[in-house]
Order: sequence, then structure tokens, then C-alpha cells
Amino acid sequence: MSQKNIILAFVVVVVFGTLIYTLTGTEDPELYKETVHAERERQFKYLKFNADSPLTQEQKQSLEALDFYDVDPTYKVKARMEPVEDRKMMEIPLTDGSVEKYVRHSFAIFELKGKDVKLLLLQAADETDRRNFFLAFADDTSGEETYGGGRYLNLRQDGQRSITIDFNLAYNPYCAYNPDFACPLPPKENLLEIPILAGEKNYGK
Repeated sequence: MSQKNIILAFVVVVVFGTLIYTLTGTEDPELYKETVHAERERQFKYLKFNADSPLTQEQKQSLEALDFYDVDPTYKVKARMEPVEDRKMMEIPLTDGSVEKYVRHSFAIFELKGKDVKLLLLQAADETDRRNFFLAFADDTSGEETYGGGRYLNLRQDGQRSITIDFNLAYNPYCAYNPDFACPLPPKENLLEIPILAGEKNYGK
């Protein structure tokens, strides 16, 4: 299986886990934390045991846990979706110097920790479900507590003009574990100057 197909398979697993997480509801704080922890455990098992994991056999044997920030419900936000005026295909650079094509679809606009935030939502060129979006972002923790190349979220539109973004589910790209993989870099619109103290931390630190 090619590296690209392996990454796509991982995305499918993440999207499925996110959908199950969304359907459970989050009104109960303890249930919310349980669902996030369950998703993190599923992610760990995928990396540890799945044949398509980016980890080498030696890495799998030594992996005992992934490192995350504590679950913080304030990092789950409801964002307003604002369509991009000139919606077009754009090339996103990968860590190996190649590019992948995504559609500049919408901006997610919300408030986080008293700050106004606006992030670009991308849609893969071959995405068949038009309610699914890809968010790659970097923030003030990138290169320190979290992976320098940014982190990812796979999102699903849950309202006519709204989408839920839960940074507690932010995960590392494959290249954070294995430099042999090529991963999309966050677009300039998604380089945040605030810390996102939620989601997965740097691997191996």
C-alpha cells in the first residue's frame, strides 16, 4: 500500500471515530471526557498494532503511550462557516517538497479563550462527501510542546452554516512519527499566534 493510501486509511479511521464521538453527545462533562479518552485509546492502538501504522516495528515495540494535553472542554467550539468568495483549488506543500490539491472551501470563525479566530477549512480534491473537511493548523506550541509541522483535525459540518471544532481531538500527522512520510503543511491562514493547549503533544518527547 502506498504512503498516500495508508494516510487516507488513517483519515477514514479518524473520521469514523470522530463521528461516533459526535453522536454520543457532550452534555455530560464526564461522558465527554470518556469519549475523548476512548478516541485517544483507539488512536494509540492503531499506531501500536495496525499493519498500516507509520511506526516502524521497533517503534511499535517501544511505544507505551501517546502524550496528550488534559481534556479541556473549553477547546471545543462551535464555529460559523463563511464561504470563501473565490473558491478554487489550491496546492498545499508537503513536507517532502511535493504538493497536494485541496479546495479552499470556507472559513471557520469563532472565539477561543477571548480571542477571535478565523481558520481556513480545506476539502480534498477527491472528497465525495461535501460535509467533510480537513483542518491543518500550527500554533504557539508548535516546535515546542507539539509537532513543529502542525497538527490535524478531520471535521464534519453539523449545521447549515456551522461546524464543531474540538481541539482535544487534534492529532499528529504521520511525519511526526516517521520522516519517510510526506504530510501537508498548514496554510498561512492557519498559523495561529496563540497556544492551543489541547490535543496530542509531540511524539517521543
